[in-house]
Amino acid sequence: MLLFGAVNFAPCTVVVRRALPHLRCPGRCYNSRGANYMLGLLPDGDELSESPIAAGLLDWHARQGRHDLPWQSDRTPYRVWVSEIMLQQTQVATVIPYYTRFMQRFPGVRALADAPIDDVLHLWTGLGYYARARNMHRSAIRVRDEFGGRFPESFEEIASLPGIGRSTAGAILALSLGLRFPILDGNVKRVLARYFGVAGNASERAVSERLWHLADTCTPLGQVAVYTQAIMDLGATVCTRRKPLCAYCPLSEGCVAKRTGRQHELPSPRPARVRPSRQVFMLVAMRADGSVLLERRPESGVWGGLWCLPEFDDPTAARAYIGHSLQRPQSEPQPLGRVEHAFTHFDLVITPLLARCAGSAGVMDAARSVWYNTREPARIGLPAPIKALLEDFASPALFDGRVAG
Repeated sequence: MLLFGAVNFAPCTVVVRRALPHLRCPGRCYNSRGANYMLGLLPDGDELSESPIAAGLLDWHARQGRHDLPWQSDRTPYRVWVSEIMLQQTQVATVIPYYTRFMQRFPGVRALADAPIDDVLHLWTGLGYYARARNMHRSAIRVRDEFGGRFPESFEEIASLPGIGRSTAGAILALSLGLRFPILDGNVKRVLARYFGVAGNASERAVSERLWHLADTCTPLGQVAVYTQAIMDLGATVCTRRKPLCAYCPLSEGCVAKRTGRQHELPSPRPARVRPSRQVFMLVAMRADGSVLLERRPESGVWGGLWCLPEFDDPTAARAYIGHSLQRPQSEPQPLGRVEHAFTHFDLVITPLLARCAGSAGVMDAARSVWYNTREPARIGLPAPIKALLEDFASPALFDGRVAG
């Protein structure tokens, strides 16, 4: 028997495979009890009896849960995967329009794998955490090349794809195929930590193992897809980080945090850190036709793989670049109004420097540099603040108001 965290897996029995040849099985069942449930050998209702919260959650979800999200229709592993990756660190309301456009352009994993990475990053522009998009593209290529274009349905194969961890792999199988895999995203951590009174930060190993054990204990044998959606919905809409709506919670009577008045203490937050600020200068090298020079950033680091204005630590470095890289630059670069952008762990302050020129001084590397037509934008991946700047540049009259005093 293979030990996986707090969950014991056992190989699927021959009798299950023979009795249910149509079953799309991930290759491992949690235990013989899971096999008995699939064979219909458990008493009615017993699929929920061992979970202390499933019955209440399912009843609440039927009445109050979200049932019309775009990824809830036609729940294939691919569609669920796309939604789960987009929803990482991002609210549902923000994701919906991005998801809709993404699925229209990439309705299947082959379409995503065959697309240029710039098409993927272009549709991701503004959603943030761009490593997610790059990992999705890499994963799609692997699925096309190694799995014949069919998104895998085993936990081990899904978890081997770039950017997919234990919780995401479990969510894909639970939501799309109804297979019993616990999940532990941020919303679920908060619900379980408050309900069971689990103190400590979830990043600590002992706390994480305890929460995974509880997640497994609470996941029922049946109605797994509905339960998984229900506990995520509860954390997102009722058991929220700030101002939880305990009066509307179906689990409030048994909740340790509610009973002890510790809703705002659980789960324990990370130790506070001083939020740093970083200042950079970005060159707006503009030709007479209004096109602007962009460079592709390295794959690793902030805005990895996206197209961006050339970046410098100080104006002196920017002027040196202008002198050897631009053709017939006009006078000194002109500072424009500062742009501030907040990342998860720091704030970025950008000072754009406008430099009009005739073009590049040497031969450009087409893979690393491009003259971007602001009036007829190309479909490339751009960081949100850079996209906003370029949209301003499409209206030359706006420069007068942006010049720093």
